Amino acid sequence: MPISRRGLLLGMSALLAGCSTDAPNHVANYAAIPDEKFPLKAMPLDKVKPELRRQEVAYEGPHKPGTIVVDTPARRLYYVLGEGRAMRYGVGVGREGLAFAGSAYVGRKAEWPRWTPTANMMRREERYRKLAGGLEGGPWNPLGARAVYLYRGGNDTHFRIHGTNQPESIGLAMSSGCVRMLNHDIIDLYERVNVGDRVVVIQA
Repeated sequence: MPISRRGLLLGMSALLAGCSTDAPNHVANYAAIPDEKFPLKAMPLDKVKPELRRQEVAYEGPHKPGTIVVDTPARRLYYVLGEGRAMRYGVGVGREGLAFAGSAYVGRKAEWPRWTPTANMMRREERYRKLAGGLEGGPWNPLGARAVYLYRGGNDTHFRIHGTNQPESIGLAMSSGCVRMLNHDIIDLYERVNVGDRVVVIQA
């Protein structure tokens, strides 16, 4: 029996996850945010490839609405909206991010968080040992504008989804850190997620 063009297109869309169907307004998404504790300037769009910028996409998967899915090999993070849709963000992944896989949940969230290097980071590099007392939140803090902390069984996994002051690192594998997002994007994700929401991290 012949397949209509409409039927073919519908079938293809059902098979493809992460294909954008609505053109996002990148200029508006990455405009200046002057009312932040540390005001953010508009992000120069030429620093991040279009496919790594925030946009709502078609998404087919087994996860419930409200789930964060980190696709580490693809350098993408999805926030599942439901009804076959998700918000997709580009991410950069550090060494700690490559070591974590499976399910967790959002244990806490923080705005302009304080950052303390992990014990492993301080063992590896002297520059981190100088920051053993921690670094206050702000524009130069590696965690950026927001952080989402992942827990398992009531315990902090030391895995974070956080902002970055290095937009050029999005889409790349980095020498340190967990999962980093553009500051504009982590602010958007932070407003969507709640403590207790499920997180799924996919590795290669």
